[in-house]
Amino acid sequence: MNAKMTAMRTNASDIQPRRMDFEFDPSMSRYWFADDQFKTMLLTALSCTFPEGERFFVRAVRHYQKQISDPDLRERVKGFIGQEAHHGKEHEAFNDFMEEKGVPTRKVHDFVHNGMKWIAKNLSPERQLAKTCALEHFTAMLAELILENPEFLEGMDERMLPLWLWHAVEESEHKAVAYDVYADQVGSYWIRTSEMALTTVEFIGFTIFHYIQLRQGMDDKRDLRSVGNGLNWLFGRPGWLRRLGRSYVAYYKPSFHPEKKDSRAVREQALKKLSRMLDRPELQGVG
Repeated sequence: MNAKMTAMRTNASDIQPRRMDFEFDPSMSRYWFADDQFKTMLLTALSCTFPEGERFFVRAVRHYQKQISDPDLRERVKGFIGQEAHHGKEHEAFNDFMEEKGVPTRKVHDFVHNGMKWIAKNLSPERQLAKTCALEHFTAMLAELILENPEFLEGMDERMLPLWLWHAVEESEHKAVAYDVYADQVGSYWIRTSEMALTTVEFIGFTIFHYIQLRQGMDDKRDLRSVGNGLNWLFGRPGWLRRLGRSYVAYYKPSFHPEKKDSRAVREQALKKLSRMLDRPELQGVG
């Protein structure tokens, strides 16, 4: 993977978008994550949801943007919008790369696009922002799992690793923005927690469904051993998702706030690694 990165400040907060023009080597294997079908398709299924999902997040936050009086929060919102816009762009490029590898990512993208249209039509702005907060908590938990446990990505093709590290860093950086907008503009504990409960069911169910959509449209056999090992990887040993239980439950506390978990050190460590991998020393100076 090649990447060009432009270092520039776009707002007065610590949340700065990093422009990363990733290019994916056509010689890379279809199964770029440890040559493993399950792991690769799981992350690809998540990636298929990112472009439309993150545009939804931006719209949900932007709905309240002009009503925010706190100048610091207004600047952080600008950073959030900038980062999410770049995430959508880069994952569209990745999804196109996987489509060329015979993985039907456009099918999932179109499904998610229609789903986001339905949500925008049928949920109130308050519910849309609460859903954004819930999904941002999921992405932050997964991002910080990656940042705190580099072995999670063990075996991933080195050319693919920067995409996921970069995305994880920025998800961790802006993990509290949507939540702070919600607290400032809505504040309902019931809406926040009930929407998390609903979103949890949707997140798990649709991730499984998108995985199946991808596999059904591919030309090779399902690797059942890979599926079994993958489920053990997630829920058995090491059981990465099982380890997120405490962080997930914390969201339901009235006193919850994303920044109660300070992840600056692991973000800085990941940025140093990215800087070395991409030969971009300026990368550490953004944010």
